[in-house]
Amino acid sequence: MRLSSLLALLRPALPLLLGLSLGCSLSLLRVSWIQGEGDDPCVEALGELGGSRKLDSRTQLGQSDEDFKPRIVPYYRDPNKPYKKVLRTRYIQTELGSRERLLVAVLTSRATLSTLAVAVNRTVAHYFPRLLYFTGQRGARAPAGMQVVSHGDERPAWLMSETLRHLHTHFGADYDWFFVMQDDTYVQAPRLAALAGHLSINQDLYLGRAEEFIGAGEQARYCHGGFGYLLSRSLLLRLRPHLDGCRGDILSARPDEWLGRCLIDSLGIGCVSQHQGQQYRSFELAKNRDPEKEGSSAFLSAFAVHPVSDGTLMYRLHKRFSALELDRAYGEIEQLQAQIRNLTALTPEGEAGLSWPVGLPAPFTPRSRFEVLGWDYFTEQHIFSCADGAPKCPLRGASRADVGDAVETALEQLNRRYQPRLRFRKQRLLNGYRRFDPARGMEYTLDLLLEAVTQRGHRRALARRVSLLRPLSRVEILPMPYVTEATRVQLVLPLLPTEAAAAPAFLEAFAAGVLEPREHALLTLLLVYGPQEGGRGAPDPFAGVKAAAAELERRHPGTRLAWLAVRAEAPSQVRLMDVVSKKHPVDTLFFLTTVWTRPGPDVLNRCRMNAISGWQAFFPVHFQEFNPALAPVKSPPGPPGAGPDPPSPAGPDQPRGASAGGRFDRQASSEGCFYNADYLAARARLAGELAGQEEEEALEGLEVLDVFLRFSGLHLFRAVEPGLVQRFSLRDCSPRLSEELYHRCRLSNLEGLGSRAQLAMALFEQEQANST
Repeated sequence: MRLSSLLALLRPALPLLLGLSLGCSLSLLRVSWIQGEGDDPCVEALGELGGSRKLDSRTQLGQSDEDFKPRIVPYYRDPNKPYKKVLRTRYIQTELGSRERLLVAVLTSRATLSTLAVAVNRTVAHYFPRLLYFTGQRGARAPAGMQVVSHGDERPAWLMSETLRHLHTHFGADYDWFFVMQDDTYVQAPRLAALAGHLSINQDLYLGRAEEFIGAGEQARYCHGGFGYLLSRSLLLRLRPHLDGCRGDILSARPDEWLGRCLIDSLGIGCVSQHQGQQYRSFELAKNRDPEKEGSSAFLSAFAVHPVSDGTLMYRLHKRFSALELDRAYGEIEQLQAQIRNLTALTPEGEAGLSWPVGLPAPFTPRSRFEVLGWDYFTEQHIFSCADGAPKCPLRGASRADVGDAVETALEQLNRRYQPRLRFRKQRLLNGYRRFDPARGMEYTLDLLLEAVTQRGHRRALARRVSLLRPLSRVEILPMPYVTEATRVQLVLPLLPTEAAAAPAFLEAFAAGVLEPREHALLTLLLVYGPQEGGRGAPDPFAGVKAAAAELERRHPGTRLAWLAVRAEAPSQVRLMDVVSKKHPVDTLFFLTTVWTRPGPDVLNRCRMNAISGWQAFFPVHFQEFNPALAPVKSPPGPPGAGPDPPSPAGPDQPRGASAGGRFDRQASSEGCFYNADYLAARARLAGELAGQEEEEALEGLEVLDVFLRFSGLHLFRAVEPGLVQRFSLRDCSPRLSEELYHRCRLSNLEGLGSRAQLAMALFEQEQANST
């Protein structure tokens, strides 16, 4: 009875036990066979290749296993040796030894540098990480946005040799492929980049349009320079020691033939037109041939087109190939959409899960009423959601162009769908709605009044609603110059006699926020005297400011506060900046500030990061507190029965913060960060365009922001700066300002009084007091 019950319990586990015993038995048999076979045949082969040396396979296997085992190496630093900070590379790509894919070198000349070379740069420069231009002209002046290398000798073989030497010296360790072309060649950049991406980098390759030497064999081929050619990095490294010998032994009037002979004589490598299934296709353009009429397969599939006689033909070729690439992209999109439609029926949701447009994310679904995306209503003339809170404002600028493009696109799509049966003409836009969906893009809903025309000429007015979507394009990282937080900032504080009383508070804030944290910053006080102020026998309005600056220098040894005295009847921001810029080097980073500004480490760091020499100027938007008479400070409530709330701890000259209420003053542009060289360049351009009395009148009505906006090609960056909090103050709006600046100044004063609720309460209280 007990045995039967025991077997009943073990019966489910019997297959498992049998399988384990069988597996263990087979494993033991296999080990015994391996041990009885003697030496490993692979080890015997290695022994034969290495002579009488014998290797133990088990020993080698154990060593290889140990190589792959992780080991913890403890950190140890000799205390007797001085500590040396480890210098890390700026990019992890450099530390890992990764290389860029392709560098393009363009051979140009004195006659074509400003024409064909510029056309090449405008058509293909944005596709490649690095594009260099090599010329034999000595001291060639580089056009804007181009990097030109001058060798000083226009002999073809010399120019080619020095170009290859320069590529090897400066870029041999940074790029895998080097493409050499002439400036009379048009290159289909996306196809060339894709070709370089499909080729293996660990081999010597000389790829291009293969041509035969005169009187040489079929194996001796060179790549035609007019159609460009690819050189691998390994081939360039092997060729470098032979360049000097080839330059002295080989005589050729053409640089491409000279390079081909040098490669064949020194390395035995000739040009090939096909490698690893990738063929280099080129097209020779006939003289006076129209690119728009070319439709051959050789032209449509070409990587390079040669010869290009002028810049206009280069741009026409670029337009033609860009249209072909755009049509190909649209065709691929249609194929993908058809595949998505076919596969949607097999999904659990079926066709109900198909989003519109096909292939794009579905509209955002709000999870609460606070996440609902609102629609903006517009017509062809007005929009009914304005930035300043107004119910209606004119539709202008980029918004007007955006609406016009949406209407034209809708009309084009309707005609494409219904022609030739119907042809539509727009009469007017009845209603327009748009909203921005962060997952999709800008959505439009348009009610259009159309005129429909049939094939027989019958006309009829129709009102139709259409929906459109401007999808989000591919996000790209914009190349920005490198900046650091170690740049010294030169603060510039212009002071009028009416602002002298507030200067000591600024100096105390400067000491607390800049001097005590040891920020790398200096301060220059610009004391602006009136015509009758500060003369002989007259009191100095800035005596207190000078005394406060001297006291600050005494408290902080090593600190030097410079001040400049200027006498002006009608001081303007530009005239005052002219005085300061002449006293400092061109690489100085200025921070133009006001007496109400309280600079700190965060503000100075954002000034350093956002002001880029030769690229960008930064004008922060400060936070302006409301009038304390209308917006009293809201102190935290005390415990019950503690009596009235205590007054605010903020002094009369210190900002009270967000508790007082306020707004970011978009109308003011009194603070700015920019480099002296950029300001001098904009100032020189202003002086060149405006001369004489016109310049004098313009300087009185301009601010530094307007100088950069109108007379500089820099990017202007305007952003709110939470670190700049200013107390309420009424700006002095000079009547000498331009009409626009005077309006902005008055608007800043009015908007800074208080919020709408506070102003309404003040008016209500005033009316109540007048009625009683």
